[in-house]
Amino acid sequence: MFGKILIANRGEIALRIQRACREMGIRTVVVHSEADREAKYVKLADESVCIGPAASSLSYLSMPAIISAAEVTDAEAIHPGYGFLSENADFAERVEKSGFTFIGPAPESIRLMGDKVSAKHAMIAAGVPCVPGSEGALPDDPKEVVLIARQIGYPVIIKASGGGGGRGMRVVHTEAALNNAVTMTRSEAGAAFGNPTVYMEKFLENPRHVEIQVLADGFRNAIWLGERDCSMQRRHQKIIEEAPAPGIPRRLIERIGDRCAEACRKIGYKGAGTFEFLFENNEFYFIEMNTRIQVEHPVTEMITGIDLVQEQIHIAAGERLRFRQKDVTLKGHAIECRINAEDPFRFTPSPGRITAWHAPGGPGIRVDSHAYAGYFVPPHYDSMIGKLIAYGADREQALARMRIALSETVVEGIQTNIPLHRELFSDARFIEGGTSIHYLENRIADRKV
Repeated sequence: MFGKILIANRGEIALRIQRACREMGIRTVVVHSEADREAKYVKLADESVCIGPAASSLSYLSMPAIISAAEVTDAEAIHPGYGFLSENADFAERVEKSGFTFIGPAPESIRLMGDKVSAKHAMIAAGVPCVPGSEGALPDDPKEVVLIARQIGYPVIIKASGGGGGRGMRVVHTEAALNNAVTMTRSEAGAAFGNPTVYMEKFLENPRHVEIQVLADGFRNAIWLGERDCSMQRRHQKIIEEAPAPGIPRRLIERIGDRCAEACRKIGYKGAGTFEFLFENNEFYFIEMNTRIQVEHPVTEMITGIDLVQEQIHIAAGERLRFRQKDVTLKGHAIECRINAEDPFRFTPSPGRITAWHAPGGPGIRVDSHAYAGYFVPPHYDSMIGKLIAYGADREQALARMRIALSETVVEGIQTNIPLHRELFSDARFIEGGTSIHYLENRIADRKV
């Protein structure tokens, strides 16, 4: 096992990884920008290294700075968290070549699954169902593009092969708009991701977003740890996640979970990962794989009792999986609310000084946050300042506990999206369960009228 791990991230995930390490008796090194010098996890770390100014490009995205910090502190491994460099194959490769262990999959796996076209080919080969679409990258000939769209049937969605996080995609409803949309998406993809390749898929009009959590070791052992429903989202950004997904027959979940574990074995995947699907009319359609820990991992931890961050560390240290599929039992229901520093209905960021902070408590309540009274939320990064998780024996109890927790939570000095969460947990359709990925945006649009 590692004696010292460098955490190459910030915010609540840096604190989450730090806690996992401390429980395992592993010393931690935290890197931070000048803007994060006063962060809680920086104060709690065994060692901390300032790696640059506030701008991400000069700090958290600076590979040389992070590698240098690992060298000067004599760290043995680097945990990338999520976001920033966590799914950057070049970074993973550089970490390994510099003599450190990357706590995540091999660079080849990150590249394979990071490119949406190659990922789709790999999943089809592994028997994982995919959204009907083009065989690969769209051809340059506009006439061929039109023929492909006709075969798929409108509406279609044009996606950047190197895209992710809801960026680099465009929905097309008519043939007249098709080729212009392809040209624009190619241009945007080239500028944003350095890869102008695009592909086409059938646009599912009212799907849910359901994902499968997997763990795999370096010995081709793989398991899946239930599913999460992440359909409550805005502009492809998740707001509420829960596990298990309400209203989906277990036989369907088990079938797709087994296929995901088998896909991990076939591609030689190692580490924690998440297969993301659109679910419509009792069918699963693969959209992408996240080759890292997810923001919403706590809901899976709550219903399985398995610490996913610690399992990442065990796997990276060369150990075999400590669980078999039959050892994974799902118990109860968990729901997570992402707490963002933003206007709750206009969604404009709200950085600044938190003047009062009171976290809720009680049975089944977990708060993952680096915030505190007096903490200054910097304007340079993602607006999420914490996650509120409620666990119950069933969904009804989890909902009730979350309502109480939201009513107890106090954050003053900045705006947060807690008022939106309070509204949603009184919303009849959400309480019923099974809303589509478009539900929240439609509800917000209706609210403005």
